[in-house]
Amino acid sequence: MGLARGQRRVTGLRREEVATFAGVSIDYYTRLEQGRESSPSPQLLSALCRVFRLSEDERLHLYRLAGADVMQQQSPLSADVSPGLRGLLDRWSMNPAFVYHEGQEILAANSLGRMLYQGFASVDNFARMMFLDPFARTFYVDWERVALETVGALRQAWGKTSVRAGVQDLVDHLADSDADFAEMWDAQVVIGKSHKTKRILHPAVGPLTLEYHDFIVPGAQGLHLLVCDAQRGSRTEESLQLLGSLSPDAGAPMP
Repeated sequence: MGLARGQRRVTGLRREEVATFAGVSIDYYTRLEQGRESSPSPQLLSALCRVFRLSEDERLHLYRLAGADVMQQQSPLSADVSPGLRGLLDRWSMNPAFVYHEGQEILAANSLGRMLYQGFASVDNFARMMFLDPFARTFYVDWERVALETVGALRQAWGKTSVRAGVQDLVDHLADSDADFAEMWDAQVVIGKSHKTKRILHPAVGPLTLEYHDFIVPGAQGLHLLVCDAQRGSRTEESLQLLGSLSPDAGAPMP
């Protein structure tokens, strides 16, 4: 930030320094920190994003918390998956695919998707599976990283006033049930879902390296389409073919 180096009692910027870099008075910034100023201008939010060097996901989260996200829709979480979307999932015979909402609830999955999570007690909610099913810590080779990404996605969803109530119930339950979740949630991490690589140790076909592609479903508030893919010609692709052949209900839609 161009500040002179020297011994500091705490990490990060001092309150006075933040106010200076953001171009506001110390008194105003103090009121903002303490919650006594509830309507910061978009210009100030932009300045704070610059000072704190926030990522795009973190910037969006900040604007939502401040009530300044003009693009935010005001509908609650949707659980309605159209027949056409369900049919699309089933046509991906070589790709595990899911529809879920921002509360991490799995609303639909194709046959290979259900087989991918074989070993979990229930395939119902990505966050609950991650933290409340002991199998997850063996299933995900990089469990801590994937768990933090899951928490970050929940935090981003929680920032939307229209869906916060539904997400809060899940957050409270997980925080009461799992110390790791509580610690990660308190870290205030915000991570958007788009494209991630995850390493998995599957109980039936062994190691898998999958690309997780996440898409927002147009016209459906809060719904996401998640498609898992493997590199062509890779061992993971062969393992997915084997996994699909083991499925007792290949091609059957999720109830």
